[in-house]
Amino acid sequence: MKNREKLPKLPLFPQTAGLNSKGRLTIGGCDTVALAAKYGTPLCIFDEATLRSKCAEYRREFERRYPNTLVIYACKAFINPALALILQGEHMGLDVVSAGEIAIAKSVAFSPEKVFFHGNNKSSDELKSALEWGIGRIVVDNFHELHLLGKLAKDRGRIQDILLRVSPEVDPHTHKYITTGVLDSKFGFPLTTGQAEEALVEAMATPSLHLVGLHFHLGSSIFEIEPYVEAIEIVLRFAVQMKEKHNLELRELNIGGGFAVQYQMDSPAPSIGDYAEAITSKVLSLSRKLKLDPLRLIVEPGRTIVAQAGVSLYKVGGTKEIPGVRKYVFVDGGMGDNIRPALYGSMYDALVANKAGEDATEMVTVAGKFCESGDILIKDIRLPKLEEGDIIAMPTSGAYSIPMSSNYNASLRPAILMIKGSQARLIRRRETYEDLLRYDVL
Repeated sequence: MKNREKLPKLPLFPQTAGLNSKGRLTIGGCDTVALAAKYGTPLCIFDEATLRSKCAEYRREFERRYPNTLVIYACKAFINPALALILQGEHMGLDVVSAGEIAIAKSVAFSPEKVFFHGNNKSSDELKSALEWGIGRIVVDNFHELHLLGKLAKDRGRIQDILLRVSPEVDPHTHKYITTGVLDSKFGFPLTTGQAEEALVEAMATPSLHLVGLHFHLGSSIFEIEPYVEAIEIVLRFAVQMKEKHNLELRELNIGGGFAVQYQMDSPAPSIGDYAEAITSKVLSLSRKLKLDPLRLIVEPGRTIVAQAGVSLYKVGGTKEIPGVRKYVFVDGGMGDNIRPALYGSMYDALVANKAGEDATEMVTVAGKFCESGDILIKDIRLPKLEEGDIIAMPTSGAYSIPMSSNYNASLRPAILMIKGSQARLIRRRETYEDLLRYDVL
């Protein structure tokens, strides 16, 4: 990790990133250009040291302020068996949203009591699978699920611990596609319509269900802290009303996740400690004020665990220069392996891995290879002069890009590496054309 001072964008990369004597980007001491040559591009790289550091930071920042905190990782950001083992080793729980994510957790013998099952349309088979595994919590999202789960649990002679997902109707001021805590949302029981109270009464009256707490989730990539504080106030005051009216004994408050990360140098996000201070201070002060019994606090980070730990590598192919308008640089990936720029207008940064120490002299737009005009990874970024074969490294790409990837244009999804120390190991091989055809039937 030499010459770190020559990489001004270093805070966006994994904590072990640096520059070697050849002027190349390294992660954990591994030359990223050499990795691209060995494993091909596009290539996804994760740094285990950064993953473990983020897990430890969440636990430390929350537990020192509020010891009775459980940090559970939101698997939708990215999960596979290798990552699940790391999370288990760091004493994290899991937030799962499908039978597939449950299957990954089961494949590494993850502790079921630390797994929370979310989702707005859990199927009967998914709920059966969760019940039979002995999952810790099921977060009930609507009346259909409440009735179905009550019956399935009864049929199995089981009393299932549940949380009710409520909508506090707080706008977190993020992208409309990832805002989930407002009234007009497919998620949760609204408070103001009376449906949350109705669901709570029904849940408490269902012998096969044990209502232990309330859950809310405001959205994703939330740069503001105040929405969490506002939502905690609304939900805990609702809990007090429910205690007075229906004898609710609230044991757990799950405030969801959605914490933001820094994708570009000019858009810093609050620190984990900033979020922890505001959330725990509000829970503690309001619990005292409202005379609530001590609660277990649950937080569900996803993006902030894996985003910085991940880097995507692309190989430069052709270019297209429109005089006085724009210069396009084409790479061998794009929206098939990272749809976030096209879907959300997400903005990333980058550097040239084989020219990491060189001055940025050209303004270019990094475009993917897919047959969509919207297949733009980075618009208007200044980089060193690019040539065919150069390797572009895009940081903070560890969250959502992989699970949202596709085989659009019959493309192959990339390989994934995990770097530990100075060793890189394959945790998902690159797809083959045989994989692509495997499920088709003539």
